[in-house]
Amino acid sequence: MPKTLACLAALLGALINLTPAQAEDAPAPTASRPAPGCTEPERHQLDFWIGDWDTFEPEGALGPSQARAHVDSILGGCALHELYVQTDGLIGDSFLSFDSITKRWQQTWLTNFGAYMFLTGTFKDGVLTLEGTSHTKSRDIPHQITWKPERGGVRETGVMSLDGGKTWVPAFDVLFLKHQGG
Repeated sequence: MPKTLACLAALLGALINLTPAQAEDAPAPTASRPAPGCTEPERHQLDFWIGDWDTFEPEGALGPSQARAHVDSILGGCALHELYVQTDGLIGDSFLSFDSITKRWQQTWLTNFGAYMFLTGTFKDGVLTLEGTSHTKSRDIPHQITWKPERGGVRETGVMSLDGGKTWVPAFDVLFLKHQGG
């Protein structure tokens, strides 16, 4: 094994309490054999969001889909990856994971328009609620976002504060429904 890979294996082994020799010889995780440390039930609280989705305005009759989203379980069940492609050209990419130390969920969200958002929060009564700040090219904006199962899909609702958290206004409200067709 090349020296760089051996060092990486030793570091990863130390993180999951394996000796360097055990880490070097450990089989790679697969779908049927999750990575060590990713078996907590909390890591699966958001599994209802895994899938191939079209997005819609949640109020009134469904109009045309505004975006397509793919949400996948990755890294042996240790995280969720979302790829969101909106019809107006916005592309967002996010990673969500449960931190077994802090007992909190976290999301990192990036867009092709230069926005970055880091959020943390908790899952309670079937709803994931995250809070954090969106960093755009011109300013930082506090956000609160929730995900919950609704109408056979998932509803994601966001509010933001333009006055440093004194008041909150709607940022977005999206209903994810399973993609129909090719």
